[in-house]
Amino acid sequence: MARVSVSIGSNIDRDRHVRTCLDALAATFGELEVSRVFESEPVGFEDGRNFYNLVVAFDSDWTVGDLQAWCKQLEFANGRRKDSPKFSPRTLDVDLLTVGDLTGVHQGVELPRDEILRHAFVLLPLAELLPEARHPLNGETYRALWASFAASDQRLWPVAFRWAGRLISTPG
Repeated sequence: MARVSVSIGSNIDRDRHVRTCLDALAATFGELEVSRVFESEPVGFEDGRNFYNLVVAFDSDWTVGDLQAWCKQLEFANGRRKDSPKFSPRTLDVDLLTVGDLTGVHQGVELPRDEILRHAFVLLPLAELLPEARHPLNGETYRALWASFAASDQRLWPVAFRWAGRLISTPG
C-alpha cells in the first residue's frame, strides 16, 4: 500500500463538485484524510471565478496509471471536457500529487507533481494535512516548504465547508 495524495479544485458549482469528488474517493478508496478547503484566486486565468482547493490523502495499492485514469474519469463524469482550454473554468480538477515516495515518470505521470512547489493552493493544504511528510525529491517536510514559500501573488483563504454531515473546514 502506498500513501497517495491528490489535489482537488473546482470553480464551477464548487460545493457540489468537491462533495461529489470526496464521496467518490471515499467510496473507492475508503478512509480519507482531508485538508481544509481553501478559496483561491485563479492563477493564470484571464477570466476566471475563484476556486475551491483542497488536498486528500488515502492508502491504495493501485498502479499510478490506474489512479490517474480514475481521476480523469471522475473529472469527465463531472462535466470536464477533454478539449477545454488549459486556463478555463473547471467543474472538477483532480491531480495526483504523490504516490508513496515515487519520483520520475510512472505510466506517463510525473511524480511528485511539480505544482507542489509552485502553487500556494496546492502546498498550503498539503502542508496542513501532512506537515511532517517529506517531499520525495528534496526531502524537506511540507511544513518547512510552506514556511519558506514566497507566494505574494497567490491569495487564498480557508472557508467553511461541510461534507458527509460534518464541518470539515472552517475559516481562520
